[in-house]
Amino acid sequence: MTSPLRRRASSRDIRSESRLSVLHAVLRAKEASRAEIAQVSGLSLATVTTVVSEFMAEGLFAEGTRIVGRVGRPTLTVRLNPSRGYFVGVDMAETSLRVDVYDTALMPVGGHEIPWDDEAPSAIIDGIETLASTVLGEAGIDRTEVLGLGVCLPGLVQGTSTTSIVPAWDWHTRDLGMLRDRLGFPLVIENPLKAVATAELWFGRGADSSSFITVNLGTGVGAGIIVDHTMLRGATNSAGEWGHSLLMLDGRGCRCGRHGCVEAYIGAPGIWRTLREIDPSHALAPVDNQFDFMVGLAAAEPDAQDATVEETIARTGYYLGSALADLVAVINPEAIVLTGWTSWLLGERMLPVTHDTLQQQAPGRSADDLVLALSTVRGTAVTRGVALTALEHFLSTVGLLTTRTAIAL
Repeated sequence: MTSPLRRRASSRDIRSESRLSVLHAVLRAKEASRAEIAQVSGLSLATVTTVVSEFMAEGLFAEGTRIVGRVGRPTLTVRLNPSRGYFVGVDMAETSLRVDVYDTALMPVGGHEIPWDDEAPSAIIDGIETLASTVLGEAGIDRTEVLGLGVCLPGLVQGTSTTSIVPAWDWHTRDLGMLRDRLGFPLVIENPLKAVATAELWFGRGADSSSFITVNLGTGVGAGIIVDHTMLRGATNSAGEWGHSLLMLDGRGCRCGRHGCVEAYIGAPGIWRTLREIDPSHALAPVDNQFDFMVGLAAAEPDAQDATVEETIARTGYYLGSALADLVAVINPEAIVLTGWTSWLLGERMLPVTHDTLQQQAPGRSADDLVLALSTVRGTAVTRGVALTALEHFLSTVGLLTTRTAIAL
């Protein structure tokens, strides 16, 4: 019997899910016939035909290639209409600002990245406005053609559809409201973890898994969680702060103020600390920049007989596997995908011990068929993911989707 507390999916929600499935199929294939979309999505041909007509009426789809078969009438493929409009993705990181512009098919048409270290809302808004205007101007895109702007802010971005806060910078939505007013674009705010997971869902391993976790490893760590093809956001959009879950009782101090957090062991500063605990006299111990340290750690060849480096990587892989086992116990995903600059530098060398530890510590046989791999989505995954979120928000404003997206202003 259905619980009275459980919200039933309405017919509107079901239609929304069908539209997402069709959009996903076309976006990944770039061009497909209605029959091919039906086969990939699992929807009936009649449903696909209806959904395609809805997207075409909104100008989002266009007819593609005419396929002439041996029997029957010719078939027309469907593709996204890149000229329908544009979406701007902004990655406001702790040390850099990147702005990319994508067409409706989510193909990049321009972008720039500049160093940045000013946390003041007014300065960041000025920087985003200036860089976005530059990128749009170089691409020859008029502002009236922009359908949405997605902004990623570092750390926790929490709130509801009307209020939010970024604790790391003591920001509130009223600060970004100024950006919306100055640029005149519909605006969504997102967390980088969720943006990367969105990119993975649409362009990476998400095609093969209905439920998966994208784990970002860098200075901080966190998880973007997809359950049944939908982002897990939580009551205030703060789901996924796995880096601040407990790994060691009364363990190392974490920058969040707690002790024993996952991040304190597998974030880049934590890996640095592990090496210094193993051998304080090692050549990498006094390196005063975490990125330089990580590059040096990765540069040490596996056959160089550097026992300290090998033990550091092995311990980090063990810590990661243990922490992932907790995620598997709670979420039971089909796949876990590692992303972020630590993953690119050390992932291949950590994967064997991480995999073995995860298999040993995951409850029961919950990890028997689990796929653990490095992400195939690299480069500008954050801006692409947040541009996708802006696209989803645009689709909700025109009545095609009911899916909950990021915080919208």
